[in-house]
Amino acid sequence: MPKRKYILDSSTLQFLQHRPAWTDRLLRASIGFGISILVAVVYIFIFNRLFGSPKEKMLADKLEETKLEFALLEHRMDNASVMLKDLRSTDNSTYRPILDLESIPENMSQGGSGGTDKYSNLTGLDNSDMLISAATKFNNIKTQTNIQYNSFKELTADAADWKRMWENLPYFRPVDVVYRMGDGYHFREKHPVLGTPRWHFGQDFPCPPGTKVYATGGGTVKFAASEGDGYGKKIIIDHEYGYQTLYGHLSGFNVKPGQKVKRGDLIGYSGTTGISSGPHLHYQIDLYGEHVNPLSYITNDLTEEDYFKIIGVAINSSEKN
Repeated sequence: MPKRKYILDSSTLQFLQHRPAWTDRLLRASIGFGISILVAVVYIFIFNRLFGSPKEKMLADKLEETKLEFALLEHRMDNASVMLKDLRSTDNSTYRPILDLESIPENMSQGGSGGTDKYSNLTGLDNSDMLISAATKFNNIKTQTNIQYNSFKELTADAADWKRMWENLPYFRPVDVVYRMGDGYHFREKHPVLGTPRWHFGQDFPCPPGTKVYATGGGTVKFAASEGDGYGKKIIIDHEYGYQTLYGHLSGFNVKPGQKVKRGDLIGYSGTTGISSGPHLHYQIDLYGEHVNPLSYITNDLTEEDYFKIIGVAINSSEKN
């Protein structure tokens, strides 16, 4: 039960029950409610100061998560930088020297970081140091990657040209290895037929008439006929890169002018046409119009099996094309 309040009536000298006016009750209720609100506000303020609001707590957790992601990202970028450095080292020490390309200078391969105001939009922000560090590493990696990509493009183009050059150069015997070499590149004091002194600018391969003659490198048949110059029926192949080969004293042709050939393709048959003392193949190499010794380009290390393996590869390649 609510506690009753009594007051002394001085006129009657009696205690009468006191009933406050409704305005007094309303005032007291308002004061109590206001005090409650004030206590709640103070409590919330103190709680937020000590522990933060739920929203602030959520944002703080998200910030820490973002910082962790940035740390992991920087770690990955550091690993990427190490990998790029290894690629640059291999590129400069292995790939480029093989293709006679100059090394990429270190200051160029590192790339530039741009002007001093490049990251001005990130300054003054919370955690700006972290943001600028990550942006700097990313842009450096992007620059270095572009430089390395262009280097590999250059390597790929040069490698393709080198591959084509090696396929065209006359590094092969024109006849089977069972046929030994005869008269070579030297000055003859007496020609075996003409009897006069003169240079012999090629390498002879004594072999029976009709022996198969193969292209010693890829190229284009420039000539396949007789010309009255002592070589009888002859074939000339242009290998590009300054090289031409001549196959003389042939008995027949298996190619015609303008035809593309590959190393190991059958181009003709040996004979004894022209000025010849007997059946043989005269093989000659010219470099930029100057005669060179064919022995500098012929290997004698091949077995007959290896020799025909190379020819088989050439035949299979021709059939596929």
